[in-house]
Amino acid sequence: MPANRNGATEVPAGLRGVVVTTTTLGDVRGQEGFYHYRGYSAIELAESRSFEEVWLLFTTGQLPAASELAEFRGKVAALRTLPDEVSAALPAIAHAGAEFSPLAGLRTALSLLATARGLPPLWDADSARAEADALLVCAVTPTILSALYRIRAGEKPLAPRDDLGAAANWLYLVTGRDPAPARVRAIEKYLVATIDHGFNASTFTARVVASTGADVVSAVAAAIGAFSGPLHGGAPDRALASIDEIGTPDRIDDWVREKVIAGDRIMGFGHPVYRTEDPRAVLLREVARELGGDLVDFATTVERRVVEILAELKPGRELYANVEFYAGVVMELCGIPRTMFTPTFAVSRMIGWCANILEQTSDPKIIRPSARYVGPAAPVPLPAPVGR
Repeated sequence: MPANRNGATEVPAGLRGVVVTTTTLGDVRGQEGFYHYRGYSAIELAESRSFEEVWLLFTTGQLPAASELAEFRGKVAALRTLPDEVSAALPAIAHAGAEFSPLAGLRTALSLLATARGLPPLWDADSARAEADALLVCAVTPTILSALYRIRAGEKPLAPRDDLGAAANWLYLVTGRDPAPARVRAIEKYLVATIDHGFNASTFTARVVASTGADVVSAVAAAIGAFSGPLHGGAPDRALASIDEIGTPDRIDDWVREKVIAGDRIMGFGHPVYRTEDPRAVLLREVARELGGDLVDFATTVERRVVEILAELKPGRELYANVEFYAGVVMELCGIPRTMFTPTFAVSRMIGWCANILEQTSDPKIIRPSARYVGPAAPVPLPAPVGR
């Protein structure tokens, strides 16, 4: 990569393909359609392990023994309840604005939590304190998000249940019902599969803020902001909306062709890293099929035709369904309202953000890239002051 006249290295737009640090947390191998967590296949973990087991894998670097897992579940359960200062503020947060924005509400509530609990800057915290703060943030996130949703809907927030695991507790807090085991397992697979995914925009954002020595919540709040965008975490409900818009099998081809010709993006398809099928989409397609129903049948038909038409109209682009396409289908079948699709994604990704934040604390260097200036040649003569 060439250097500019200031000695900075020129890199591709969006930092595509640029290695900015090292990590032991995992990797995405886009050419192979494979990604892993600490060396273990993320898909195999989703198929065979609980959310808490993989959470501990990110926290400690090891899959836990039964006794360690039981102790961890108890610790998480004890942290789920919100401080009174945060609970009291949730109605005002939930009803702020004409549109319900769960992620914006989460940012606000977590900032209040940081103040109430006195979370110190990472620069001033030892590893034990940083890990404790990260665990707290991950544990309360489902409680905050579900409470905001229920308050906005005119319902009373539910207290977290100590007898339920993370996936079951999330479904209970959102729907108010004891979830069926099949739905719990479906959501658990989704949560495990989406904990982490390389240096995506929100994860990188979290690490940039952490590199300044700021507190855990500051780094997480910045990550949430990046995650909320429709090109990142905000896509599952939009992908399902596309299926609704198509409506019937006879409309698929015309709808897709119109979108492509108009230059519109088809939400739920394509990925900046994968050049083959997104392994998360493959997993969730099977999860959806296990749940069954007309929506699944139609979604698989839509997926097949979209891929075929994209291959015809955009040869060589290798565009396939990504995780958002079937994520929306699975969450819909599990009774999660559409406004809570992206928040569900955030419940899992919070684990990955916090693991990256903690890893970043071991590097004393602040992340400070350069930009290539393309404005008027400097120095521009300063005009005379107005009125003199």
